[in-house]
Amino acid sequence: MSEYAGLMLALPIILPLLAAGATLITLRSSRAQSAITVVTLSATTILSIILLVQVDQHGPHVLAVGGWALPFGIGLVADRLAALMLVVSSIVTLGVYFYALGQDSSQTEKSDDTPVSIFNPAYLILCAGVSNAFLAGDLFNLYVGFEMLLAASYVLLTLGATTQRIRAGVTYIVISLVSSLIFLAAIALIYGATGTVNMAQLSQRLSELPIDIQLILHVALLIGFGIKAAVFPLSFWLPDSYPTAPAPVTAVFAGLLTKVGIYAIIRTETVLFATSDLRAPLLIVAGLTLIIGILGAIAQSDIKRILSFTLVSHIGYMLFGVAMGTHLGLTAAIYYTLHHIVAQTAMFLAIGLLELRAGSTSLRKVGGLATLAPVVSGLYLIPALNLAGIPPFSGFIGKVALFDAGFHSSDWLVGVLVGVGTLTSLLTLYVIGKSWNLAFWRDPADADEPTPALVEEAKERRESLARTGTWTSTLRPPSLMIVATAAMVVVSCMLTVLAQPLWQVSSRAAQGLTGADSYTAFVLDNDEADGVGDGRYAPVPPNGEGEAG
Repeated sequence: MSEYAGLMLALPIILPLLAAGATLITLRSSRAQSAITVVTLSATTILSIILLVQVDQHGPHVLAVGGWALPFGIGLVADRLAALMLVVSSIVTLGVYFYALGQDSSQTEKSDDTPVSIFNPAYLILCAGVSNAFLAGDLFNLYVGFEMLLAASYVLLTLGATTQRIRAGVTYIVISLVSSLIFLAAIALIYGATGTVNMAQLSQRLSELPIDIQLILHVALLIGFGIKAAVFPLSFWLPDSYPTAPAPVTAVFAGLLTKVGIYAIIRTETVLFATSDLRAPLLIVAGLTLIIGILGAIAQSDIKRILSFTLVSHIGYMLFGVAMGTHLGLTAAIYYTLHHIVAQTAMFLAIGLLELRAGSTSLRKVGGLATLAPVVSGLYLIPALNLAGIPPFSGFIGKVALFDAGFHSSDWLVGVLVGVGTLTSLLTLYVIGKSWNLAFWRDPADADEPTPALVEEAKERRESLARTGTWTSTLRPPSLMIVATAAMVVVSCMLTVLAQPLWQVSSRAAQGLTGADSYTAFVLDNDEADGVGDGRYAPVPPNGEGEAG
């Protein structure tokens, strides 16, 4: 592989880490920190897009770090799935950072939500950890990526050090440490049983183990990744943790971090244990995640908590696609994952604007925002409809694709999941409609616990319209926050506009994952003597030759 191609694989990890160090050096200059972060995240986004184009056209890229031959050295692997996830995560982290800058500029005094000087290095380390997790070619490097993003998330979650955030942060930290210990123990067991942690080599050796040993190792990994992905019943920590964080942190956590767990589950099911069949248990867990998550959302009266529970519910759709074990199901799962990262992030950014404008996200307190804050209302409505699966948005496309994959299956359990998914979609629409009606249509005075400021503003609006025929609110969120949210909403809409090419790339990504042989071939460079490759670039042809499909 050329030096330039190798550098492109490493830069999405190296650049944020170097920038994190630079922002620590410039702690006293917020402008310098911001400039460094914006340039780094922009460069990472551009590099990720270039990498996706190259991988899709020329096949997967592999880099043996330090020149150590694989599988003995640390390998970075970019196939279509990793490149897709890298592009979407880069776009999301860049958009959320601009939102954070707008929030920071709006604060004239110290605030719990103000991104203090430590925000920038922690945020950059989180970005590096996410990139490392997506590009990791071995289980231990995947573990390192998880720990990087989790260590940074501990800091981001407790910004401001309020009692509520510290309490939620303790729960999040304990659960994360438990999942990490389970993952690390699974890695130790796998290494003890196979003598390697390289994913490509594991795809060969794990299938040679006794069935009972395979099952233990398989379940151990799924439990560790299931906690990180917030799969029921391992999702109890999420609704209490995410809503307490600052708006930018909640947005990037809700949109991105659980999807890293889903990504790891996809790798587990398609590469590591492609011959092991846990489809039935995974389908049952997916169904329970769908229905329990949405029932939890129905019971809430705070918009943040409602969205946190719907996040859990929608994880079930992604797991459903993976558990079907078919090319069409996996393609739909990949597309739906990409959609949900962007739509969920846009939704939480809009909720941050709503909270800033109304002073609360409780449905018992707010009302009338459709007329008092029409811009915020519009930015909330579009991703809300998207998440609810209303046509023609990408959420509708993803759900229809999942259900279509289910209809092509002869498994009765898959048919049950299609029914559960349809019911969940209808209940999601009910929750979104209820939230919209109470927070946006209802008169502020009709709220259970009316907010005096909103009631007075609505009264002034009516009087101004009666007197002059015009009214302009003096309370507006910062322009940069609105622009960043609008940009993320536009990106979510582009997933609909570009649905066909994105679906095609997702299909090719699924094709490369349908069997473990293709992953093994391009990572180990087709050396047949002992399965040990020389670490050089060995692309899989773009037309799918050499890929299992």
